[in-house]
Amino acid sequence: MLARELKQDHDVISVDLRNHGRSFHSDDHDYALMASDIITLLKELKVEKPIIIGHSMGGKVAMRLCDFDYPLEKLVVMDMSPVKYTTRRHDNVLAGLNAVCQQAPKTRAEAMEVMSEHIEIDGVRQFLGKSLFNSGEHMGWRFNLEGLEKNYWNILDWQPINKTDTPVLFLKGADSDYLQADHQAKIQQQFAQVKVHIVANTGHWLHAEKPNEVLRAIRKFI
Repeated sequence: MLARELKQDHDVISVDLRNHGRSFHSDDHDYALMASDIITLLKELKVEKPIIIGHSMGGKVAMRLCDFDYPLEKLVVMDMSPVKYTTRRHDNVLAGLNAVCQQAPKTRAEAMEVMSEHIEIDGVRQFLGKSLFNSGEHMGWRFNLEGLEKNYWNILDWQPINKTDTPVLFLKGADSDYLQADHQAKIQQQFAQVKVHIVANTGHWLHAEKPNEVLRAIRKFI
């Protein structure tokens, strides 16, 4: 929804990171590699001073780009901090994705029903459901689920970037604990120009729960 709306007045490139969507699968999955993938794409497309928007893992990829010698206009980071996390928070999502693989539902509706046993918020299920495809025999995922699970601790990890002047907007889900007050010092160590917007009554998947408010905040910033 965000990309579709932003296309009305911006040139938008929607990117599937490695091991996601229609992009290539790899056993290697960390932020340096994913950021390098994006830099390669930006150079290939000759994109000058892009505004980078990313959620969760994508937010960390966006921040990691600042360590490359490539000029960026601004960053929008949705519900993520430039810190290492030590707690697994996506086990319910992984359980839902794996359940679809195990039960091999025949239709999208059946796959969504399987996910509902593990993932409570319908907006999150709908968001994840965009990566479903029909193999001809049953529904499956475009994710490299095995590769993502194998590299889960790499996804939680973070190596601080050199301090950058690139302006960044952090969008926080009010009910999420990914972006915390005690992260402020580490954010300021890495970013010189910071704004924060809190989206009320949302969790980590704020863009799926309240896309219109998230869109308004992004438009105001960019």
